[in-house]
Formats: sequence, structure tokens, C-alpha cells
Amino acid sequence: MGEGRGLKAELKRQGVTYGQLADMIGDKEVNIRNKLSRGKFSAAFFLQCLKTVGVTDLRLG
Repeated sequence: MGEGRGLKAELKRQGVTYGQLADMIGDKEVNIRNKLSRGKFSAAFFLQCLKTVGVTDLRLG
């Protein structure tokens, strides 16, 4: 699973919208939407989003 799909799925599991995530990390919703639709963003952004929405465990593999 790509980073974009994984992050989208986690946001859905946590019940967090793109707008809410944008507010939480101090970004614009359009920027979040574009990054996730392209699926291209930094690992730092990925981890920041996961931490922000309360993900404490990340399983790789």
C-alpha cells in the first residue's frame, strides 16, 4: 500500500477530514487534498499527520 492510500485510510479510521487535519497541522485543506491525491509527500509529513490524528503504532510489512 502506498503512503497516500495508507494515510487516507488512517484518516478515515480516525474520523478526521482533510479540513480538520489541515487545521490541526496549520496547513490549507487544498494543500492536504493535493498531496494525498498525488500520493507524493515527505515521510516527515506522513509521520506528522499520523501523530496529529493520534496514531501511536505503525506496522510495516
